[in-house]
Amino acid sequence: MKRLPAHLPESLSRRLNTYALAASAAGVGLLALAQPADGKIVYTRAHHLIGSGESYMLDLNRDGKADFRLAHRVVNTDSGHASSLYASAASFADKNEVQGTRGSHSFLASALEGGARIPEGHFSYKGVMAYACTAIFCSKYNRGNWINVRNRYLGLKFRIRGKTHYGWARLTVQTQYPATIVAILTGYAYETIPNKPIIAGKTHGKDVITIKPASLGHLARGAAAIPAWRNKE
Repeated sequence: MKRLPAHLPESLSRRLNTYALAASAAGVGLLALAQPADGKIVYTRAHHLIGSGESYMLDLNRDGKADFRLAHRVVNTDSGHASSLYASAASFADKNEVQGTRGSHSFLASALEGGARIPEGHFSYKGVMAYACTAIFCSKYNRGNWINVRNRYLGLKFRIRGKTHYGWARLTVQTQYPATIVAILTGYAYETIPNKPIIAGKTHGKDVITIKPASLGHLARGAAAIPAWRNKE
C-alpha cells in the first residue's frame, strides 16, 4: 500500500487546517444555540435603525424564521402628521406575544428597565410602543411607554417547537418634531429552557452566550473570522 507523504505541501496543509477549524466552530456554535439541559441565555448584539415607514423582522432565536415585527408607520395629512411605533407577532398563527398593559385606546407595550423579570404582567399579540401626532384629528398628543427612552426592554413570549420561551429586545426611542419617532434596536436575547423567566438586560455571566450580528457570514469566510464569530462573555 502506498504511503502518504510525511509532510503535506504548505498550501494544502493551510487549507485543511482552515476547513477543520471552521467545521469545529460550526459544531460549537450549533451546540451553543441548543443547550436546554444546561440552560443558557443567548444574546445577540445589534444596531438597527427602524426608519420612517420601515419594519424590522426580529428572528429572536436565529432559526431563519421571524418571530416578531417592529414597525414604524407614518400618516401625513393636510392637518398634520401622525407617527406610530409598535411591536407584534410576525405571524398570528405562531401565537407569539409582547408584554404590556391595557391603555385607554389600545394595548401598550411595556418599556421595562434593566433587571425586570420577564414574564410579569399581561401579554398580547400586538402592543403600541409610541404614538406621536400633530394633526387635528388626534388632538396633538404623544402617548405610549416608549416616548423618549434609552435602553429599555420589550418583554417577549414566543414558541420554539411548540414550547413557550421568554426573551427581550432592547431599544432606544426618541420623539422628534413634527411627530417623528426614531427607534434603534441595540440587542435581543432569549432563554433556552422552556417556561423559564429571563432578566431584562442580562448580557454577562457563565450562563450567557453572546453572538455578534454577522456570525453566519463570518463562518463562510473561514478560520480567520472565528474569533469574531462567537464571543462568549
